[in-house]
Amino acid sequence: MGLADQVNTDIAAAMKAKDAARLSALRMLKAAIMNKGVEKGRDLDDGEVQQVIASLVKQRRDSIDQFSRAGRTDLVQKETAEIVVLEQYLPPAATPDEIDAAVAAAIGDTGAASPKDIGKVMKAVMPKLSGKNVEGRAVNEAVRRKLGA
Repeated sequence: MGLADQVNTDIAAAMKAKDAARLSALRMLKAAIMNKGVEKGRDLDDGEVQQVIASLVKQRRDSIDQFSRAGRTDLVQKETAEIVVLEQYLPPAATPDEIDAAVAAAIGDTGAASPKDIGKVMKAVMPKLSGKNVEGRAVNEAVRRKLGA
């Protein structure tokens, strides 16, 4: 069963359980998946669905940051609950040790020596972490630490 099919199944389960918060998040996810599918003109594969989910999680994190600065704790809680639901459909997060190991390997592969090579290292690191849920910002910080930027 693909991720999109799993979302549909989980929507039905949330409706039966009368779980309004989960149902809302899942419907938002389904709409985003459908919109991306219409944009591409075909059904999405699981990798593309995961990209949609990751972008939704990133949007929620940005919203949480803005809402917390504005003192809107009610909206922070709503967005946090949505992240919890969305993250269930993503692969496990990469640990800091995994990120550091991938960065070290990429630096060795590319021969990077200075902060000027950050872009080259980033291009080499991201494929090494495929299959893991990883934020680009965390990888970028690790690369900057290793290259002394």
